[in-house]
Amino acid sequence: MKRSGTADLPLHYGQVPPWLYERMSRLGLAIVEVILADYGKDEVLRRLADPFWFQSFGAVMGMDWHSSGITTSVMGALKRAINPNSKSLGIYIAGGKGKFSKDAPNELLRIADSTGLDGNELVRCSKLSAKVDNTAIQDGYQLYLHNFILSDQGNWAVVQQGMHDSDGTARRYHWLSENVISFVNEPHTGISGVNRGNILNLTSSEAEQNRNGIVDITKTDSEKWMQDFQRLILPAHHEVLASDVDMKKLGNILWLARENEPENFEDLLMLKGVGPRTMQSLALVSEVIHGAPSRFTDPARFSFAHGGKDGHPFPVPTQTYDETISILKTGIEKAKLGNQDKNLAIKKLHEIAVRTEENFTPDFNVEKVIEEERQNSWRFGGKTVFGDAKPPKPNDGIQLSLF
Repeated sequence: MKRSGTADLPLHYGQVPPWLYERMSRLGLAIVEVILADYGKDEVLRRLADPFWFQSFGAVMGMDWHSSGITTSVMGALKRAINPNSKSLGIYIAGGKGKFSKDAPNELLRIADSTGLDGNELVRCSKLSAKVDNTAIQDGYQLYLHNFILSDQGNWAVVQQGMHDSDGTARRYHWLSENVISFVNEPHTGISGVNRGNILNLTSSEAEQNRNGIVDITKTDSEKWMQDFQRLILPAHHEVLASDVDMKKLGNILWLARENEPENFEDLLMLKGVGPRTMQSLALVSEVIHGAPSRFTDPARFSFAHGGKDGHPFPVPTQTYDETISILKTGIEKAKLGNQDKNLAIKKLHEIAVRTEENFTPDFNVEKVIEEERQNSWRFGGKTVFGDAKPPKPNDGIQLSLF
């Protein structure tokens, strides 16, 4: 049974402002379209079933990089963008938060009618995944969000999240149909949330005799079945610190985007004219699209693409965000006409980043990078939930050189 990881998720309240939600929908759709074109429908499901990639995906969209709010916002934005295009994409999303989660069975039956899939089986899988995480996994978390993502070929993923009443933390659960041999024996690709020590886990392979014999599973050490997971622990602090990111990977991206002009790389001529700030965002977006699973262990790094709505690590640069979306959408439309040059250039950007990273030695200050982004934020249409970014005062200095 493949498991992809765990993460601690501080619970955050509030709403996503319309200016960000609209952009999240457009960027999310563009990223999914490129993944579909390059890797296929099953890969989209695999990515969404990976807790590490999912958190990085949300961070590159400008959400608070460490919060549980990524789950609700990302899935809401994706459903809004993907479902109107489901027939052409071959991907559907059912369910949602609160009362919308209860609509999942009816939505799945409607999807089945239009695709010829077995609706009753899809509903069964949806209900069982929720029952397992709400009942068979007695870890103190009550589900309040359930999204069922499926392809027109019948494969599916589930992303659902629960809240712990006592401390306001959240736990996110990921499922992938290709990994589910049994709904009651190790079904998850990963469980994201705060490790709370001993829990009642009736889906553990070590609980087979417990299920069969109704033995007291509370004696089972949860650490034993959890040891197979990689653990992504997301801190409660809002600010992005050096300890939150892979300095080598982030430093290389900053160096590649800011110290080298795209025309220096023959393979990136299709991106000529793209400024260094947009190149920085494109490099991180390209990594979300084309990166290997091992590259998503530090989701905070991806917040350096489009900042965060709470101003951490810096305000969302809306102009850069829009340019990134435009470049991706242009590449997608040209690819539909047989011209893959721009999409290949974006993929090559990630390949170059990986190659130059091998010999890169980080020698920069994350705090100075963040301060520069904040000082320049107003130039790129910086926004947060608190308002628009303002130009710095005359006496404020701007860090121009990072290396």
